[in-house]
Amino acid sequence: MSLPHAILTALIEKPSSGLGLARRFDKSIRYFWSATHQQIYRELGKLEEAGLIRAREGEVVAQGQRKTFDVLPAGHAELRRWVAEEQDPRPLRDPMLLRIRASAAVGGTDLVDELTRHLELHRRQLQHYREIEARDFSDVVSSEAAMQHLVLRAGVGLELFWTAWLADAIETAHTVAAQEAEGR
Repeated sequence: MSLPHAILTALIEKPSSGLGLARRFDKSIRYFWSATHQQIYRELGKLEEAGLIRAREGEVVAQGQRKTFDVLPAGHAELRRWVAEEQDPRPLRDPMLLRIRASAAVGGTDLVDELTRHLELHRRQLQHYREIEARDFSDVVSSEAAMQHLVLRAGVGLELFWTAWLADAIETAHTVAAQEAEGR
């Protein structure tokens, strides 16, 4: 149940309308927790119904206008409870790893082009993260910024892992293809 907690976090950082929240997800939160606009709006309704958030008091909202949501004390308490709870790491589920395993089982499948495409995608994502880091975290001064930078550094680390691993996978795939061509 992490989407409600992602929304509570985002609203504590900056009270927002549903559209503003969806845009913030698209710009930053999506790098580590994705959600569609429809999921965000649906969850906002649930959080408001549960008494964890509310539209700003005194704000008169006509049809088509946006409500700005604030997190209520119960929402702060729920987020603190969730942050403190124990949670095991999630198992890795990556279709590319399964495709490589399947390729080994059926043989004769060349994945070099797809591995190369993935490598380029991860290189671009790493470059994008580095640009965000240079723009937003060159001078980390607050504890909130330091923790946000920590999340970004996790993304950088994952992209560094994937780029190194994919380069190795491509080299291995070339070696295997050469051995198969020799009849080994």
